Amino acid sequence: MELFLTLFSAVAWTLVYAEAIRVGLRDRTYAMPVAALALNFAWEATYATTDFLAGVSAQGVVNVVWAAADVVIIGTYLRFGRAELPEFVTRPLFAGWSALVFAGAFAVQWLFLAQFGTHDASRYSAFLQNLLMSGLFIALYAGRRGSRGQSLVIAVAKWLGTLAPTVLFGVIEDAPFILGLGVLCSVFDLAYVALLARQGRGGRREAPLASTVRSPAAP
Repeated sequence: MELFLTLFSAVAWTLVYAEAIRVGLRDRTYAMPVAALALNFAWEATYATTDFLAGVSAQGVVNVVWAAADVVIIGTYLRFGRAELPEFVTRPLFAGWSALVFAGAFAVQWLFLAQFGTHDASRYSAFLQNLLMSGLFIALYAGRRGSRGQSLVIAVAKWLGTLAPTVLFGVIEDAPFILGLGVLCSVFDLAYVALLARQGRGGRREAPLASTVRSPAAP
């Protein structure tokens, strides 16, 4: 059961990343909220390194694959992200802010490591940032006034990819903190799935307001 849940989660999250890349390129935007993207990339880079220092493992290989996928998603954010922001956000300001967000994400991961050690830090930080991502996806939907740069595949795969380790760590390994965070993730994830399913029945993705979003080619 443990192996099945681990592999199921790995496949589901790989689908999230692959679909995020596809949708981001299709809609010329980024398909994952930037704070969640930064934390995910920092988590994967950090724990891929710790895994390989201890010896090659399946999870370490998966973390490397996920980190590589995140690099592509980061590329879509850097290419299209500034166009989603107000006019006063210049290229240098966008670059500086992005660097701060990603540096802060690595600092958070390393602080978790220092406080809890590799075993607990990897789990606590993963579920906390997963819950943050769940809320930020709903905020992304609201901010874009629709499903542009998002998809039902991402929403469902994220939910299932989080549900599997919730059962593994929260139920089978009897960790109430992780179980509680996992349940909260499911609540937010299912709300997001419902939003996108409702949007899908309308048959279109709403475009951003012209007054708040520049063309990606704008200086």
